[in-house]
Amino acid sequence: MKKIRGFEIAKGFEDKGINLPERKTKYSAGYDIESAEDVIVPSFKKGMAPTLVKTGLKAYMQDNEYLMLANRSSNPKKKGLILSNSIGIIDKDYYGNEDNDGHIMFAFYNIKEEDVEIKKGECIGQAIFMPYLIVDNDDAKGQRVGGFGSTSK
Repeated sequence: MKKIRGFEIAKGFEDKGINLPERKTKYSAGYDIESAEDVIVPSFKKGMAPTLVKTGLKAYMQDNEYLMLANRSSNPKKKGLILSNSIGIIDKDYYGNEDNDGHIMFAFYNIKEEDVEIKKGECIGQAIFMPYLIVDNDDAKGQRVGGFGSTSK
């Protein structure tokens, strides 16, 4: 079978009981993503970095596609969790990179006054495969040289 798009377990997570994402209903756009481990997201304080929540997953896709990471609609109200970058973008060339094998992580801030615990296997967000377009004079030739946050390096 030719691989077109999908999810795989990232290196280092093969024996961690990671579930591959699934759509829950026939017309769902997003694949539900679970946390790979228990993690505490501390209450936000000015100047703090977001908490990276590991998924244990990587994603492969076609050349003109990306994977959009979106928050669960219930996370802000119920848990106070918001994505630090509003949405996450996983590029095709993030898959299998030498730094982290393309491991997908969600970057959360907690806007509640108390710390929030995320349990392993808890749904933390959703991932949607999306096509993209390029302009007529596009001449991108750069090569990815790292993992998380490395596109501009």
